Amino acid sequence: MTVTSEATTAWKGGLVDGSGEVTFVSSGLGTFDVNWKARSEGSTSVTTPEELIAAAHSSCFSMALSGALAENGTPPESIDTTASVTFKPGTGITGSHLNVNAVVPGLEPADFERIAQGAKAGCPVSQALAGIEITLEATLA
Repeated sequence: MTVTSEATTAWKGGLVDGSGEVTFVSSGLGTFDVNWKARSEGSTSVTTPEELIAAAHSSCFSMALSGALAENGTPPESIDTTASVTFKPGTGITGSHLNVNAVVPGLEPADFERIAQGAKAGCPVSQALAGIEITLEATLA
C-alpha cells in the first residue's frame, strides 16, 4: 500500500515582502505562517520549510533507528532525536545534523553507533536529502 501525504501553501506577495500559510491537509493538524524573513533571519513564531524538513527528518530517523534496533534484538526504551537543518540565503539548504540520544538496554556504544549510521543511511527522508550533507551524533543515555 502507498500513502500520499499532502500539505498546501497559500502565498501572497513577493518573496521578501510576501507571506503565506502552510496547511497540513492529510492530518488536518493545523495551519502555520511562513515568510522569507523567518527563513532568512530566523523566528520563534513563524515556521520555515527547513523546520518542516527537520520535523520530517527527526521523526523518520527515529522510526528507522527503532526498527533497526529491534531487528538487532535490542529494542529501545526511548529515542530522542533532534534534526537541525541549515539554510543559507543564496545557496539553499546546506545540511541536516541528527543528534540522537537513546536508552537501549544491553547494547554497547560501538554497536549503537553502527546501527545508528545504518538507520541514517536507510531512512527514506535521509535518502530524499541525498544532495546535502547529513551528519549524525549518536549517544546512548
